[in-house]
Amino acid sequence: MMASVGFDFLTVDVEHSAVDLVQTQTLFQAMKSGNPECAPLVRLAGNSYAETKRYLDAGASGVIAPFINSAEEARELVRSVKYPPAGMRGVGFCRANGYGMHLEDAVAVANAETFVCVQIEHEQAVRNIDGILDVEGIDAIIVGPYDLSASLGVTAQFEHPKMLAAMDAIGAACQRHGIAAGIHVVQPDVADVLRRYRQGYRFIAYSLDITMLMNACMSGLAEIRRLIAAEEG
Repeated sequence: MMASVGFDFLTVDVEHSAVDLVQTQTLFQAMKSGNPECAPLVRLAGNSYAETKRYLDAGASGVIAPFINSAEEARELVRSVKYPPAGMRGVGFCRANGYGMHLEDAVAVANAETFVCVQIEHEQAVRNIDGILDVEGIDAIIVGPYDLSASLGVTAQFEHPKMLAAMDAIGAACQRHGIAAGIHVVQPDVADVLRRYRQGYRFIAYSLDITMLMNACMSGLAEIRRLIAAEEG
């Protein structure tokens, strides 16, 4: 349903949810059914070669890797995503290549077309941002605001001077390196999306399915109770 609405991409979160590889592949199939043009992405649980290649084989068009704090960790991610000679991704029959029917064509374009995004969510990553963005094969970064603010000692204080300085440093580095800056607008707030766009963000994740559902339920229920109270009052 969400794919058919017209999202450019949808991300399955396997870092903070109980969703496993089999369920993720099922979700990818549902996305393709709803809209083949909606890119299926996965937020990985870590930066493991064994895990990364399996989600790509299941059909992910790109990966978002958490807690990338150094250039070496970024290179490890790229090695896991790219086929030789750019990386070490293993070649095998899988959903991503039509279970072998389109293997040569899929491998030929995968290195250029697979989206690679690193999460910047620790002060160490901010210190190392230029080295991280120097790694060939990184397409975008996305800020993890809660973890980043926690590492700075100002948890969830997104307007704190330390947090604002870190965000400015990240944005400036992205501009220097020609890398897309990304951010997750957690609440379904259209005005906040526009604000982030004006700030230069071009990879914007818009809310979560659970948050959208929760907000709609809370808003509707509150309005129902208000109207009934007015009727009875």
